[in-house]
Amino acid sequence: MSLTGSTKPSDRQARVDRFNRVSDPAFLFLLSAKAGGMGLNLIGGSRLVAFDVDWNPAVDAQALARCWRQGQKKPVFVYRLVAAGTIEERVLHRQR
Repeated sequence: MSLTGSTKPSDRQARVDRFNRVSDPAFLFLLSAKAGGMGLNLIGGSRLVAFDVDWNPAVDAQALARCWRQGQKKPVFVYRLVAAGTIEERVLHRQR
């Protein structure tokens, strides 16, 4: 299941609701950090893999907040994929 900038507005919440349903077999939700927008709560998720570090640390923080919300029953783990010696690594160090 995925949600990108090209996902129709009428389909966005239905996809999130399906992913959050315990009985649904969907276990992976691909979400573009910039396409997610406000109001998406992915409390069905317990892992966040961030592989596109943003210049704006608020974008990364918002991506984390989509998984860790009030109502989340599982611990949330965050993984960052960053290649050594790249501009992404420098951005990550400046965010901290």
